[in-house]
Amino acid sequence: MTTDHAGVATSFVPQLAVASVAGIIGGLGLLWRGLGAMRNADRIADTAGSRVASLAVGEVRLTGIVEPAELLLTSPLQSRPCIWYRASVRERRGDDERTIFSEERAVGFRLRDETGSVRVFPRGGHWAVGDRFTGSTGLAGDEPPGLAMRSGPAIDAAELDRDEQIRRLLTVTDPRADDGSPLERVRRGSGPRRYREARIEPSDVITLVGFVEPFDQLPDPAGADSAESSGLLTDGAGGDEAIAADLAEARAAGLLAPDAETAWGNAAIPGFGIGLLVRAPDLDPEAQAPLLAEPAVAARIERTFAIAPEDLIVAARADIPLLISEGTAGAAAAHHQSRFLLGILGAVLAIGSSIVLALTLTGGLLI
Repeated sequence: MTTDHAGVATSFVPQLAVASVAGIIGGLGLLWRGLGAMRNADRIADTAGSRVASLAVGEVRLTGIVEPAELLLTSPLQSRPCIWYRASVRERRGDDERTIFSEERAVGFRLRDETGSVRVFPRGGHWAVGDRFTGSTGLAGDEPPGLAMRSGPAIDAAELDRDEQIRRLLTVTDPRADDGSPLERVRRGSGPRRYREARIEPSDVITLVGFVEPFDQLPDPAGADSAESSGLLTDGAGGDEAIAADLAEARAAGLLAPDAETAWGNAAIPGFGIGLLVRAPDLDPEAQAPLLAEPAVAARIERTFAIAPEDLIVAARADIPLLISEGTAGAAAAHHQSRFLLGILGAVLAIGSSIVLALTLTGGLLI
């Protein structure tokens, strides 16, 4: 306890100081996120909207519905088919709360509007998407309604043939079995838990801002076709400027193969990787010919996997990040603007907490 110049007793309250510090940190965090949201809103508003049929190389804004490409994900907390998800589980043990599961994944997809569809490669994407599922365990330890944790693989083919569908229907699996996945830690947990999951499903409406270029200009198509929370990369060369420069130089000098057929040979034939080729490969006369897909299956495989070198695609570049927001362009911009307003409130909170902390430390706050 201290006495000010007027002889009034004041005291230092540790709890108030701690609360003020927490307010400063939380307020600055909200401000930082708000500034980022404002940049996203400005980017959506400042980029002219385009239609798929009129795409040209450069930065573009598109709005349309999501269609799966070759693969689909299964979300971890609700087992829903999707092309992107972000999920987390936090568990409380006494006074300590920690994250026991956190995962974010994306796979390539198509965006369709009324004029056509375009292939999107999601690596390096920033996803501005709200939660579709939130819940907590009850007082008796019961799980929240809607929780249906994934028991199979996280990634699967977007289209399954009839035989595979029948096989899966006839296969009995025990959801309690330990499959070695990170979700096992959640299943074995005993403390109160909080669940969150955001995702983008087929048929959802999204707005994206990204870079359009021909498919053969994408340095790493396989790597750019997926993204994981363990290390989202921001450019087509894995974030390495030297590799990107080497690729650009080799392409300009004509040292790179002009197409996938030339570069990979038989491996470039659609269906090669799944053992159902759409056409006969070049083989030694004495080699055993592989099984070819039936016409209907071959057409589906060709449609799913084949991307012509000159086809335009949407991806991220080091200088032009890929922004993906849920809803139409207007709804997406409004969502980012509302987060900016929340950031302004965070700034007010940080300023007010700073004043309270200063008065508390100097003894200027009467208690």
